[in-house]
Amino acid sequence: MAIESAGLLDDLGYNLLSILQKDARISYAELGRRIGLSPAATAERMRRMEEAGIIRGYRVDIDREALGFQVLAIVRLSCDGPKYRPFLNAVKSMDLIAECHHVAGGDAFILKVVAASVEELERLVEKLLDFGVPTTSVVFSSPVVGPVTDLPARYWISR
Repeated sequence: MAIESAGLLDDLGYNLLSILQKDARISYAELGRRIGLSPAATAERMRRMEEAGIIRGYRVDIDREALGFQVLAIVRLSCDGPKYRPFLNAVKSMDLIAECHHVAGGDAFILKVVAASVEELERLVEKLLDFGVPTTSVVFSSPVVGPVTDLPARYWISR
């Protein structure tokens, strides 16, 4: 943990982050009321958390199905040396890829993919064949979906 962020991650800081995870549009006044600070002190704490890189931004949570993306899939991709860099360049322009993670283990990448149909997913998987061997899993449901963060949902609940 960076020295400049150490003092910000006390009980107040964790409570502030937990509340923001649920509602990033909450007012300083309401947020301050919930954590026991004035609106000005809350705004200052948030500003310092932003400067320390703890809060990287504020996002909107969009329902992919409402936008017509009925299919959610996880694709694991093995990718050997000569195809690694070309894949890194190509993946940034592949519209259906919501997330791409470079991982250790048998696969080189794990992709979160959204598509309007199985046929659209199939076309993407065919493109991925140019870079390696894709293994595709279609998501039936998501019983646990955490807040938009790198930490698991149970981390926020337990604080």
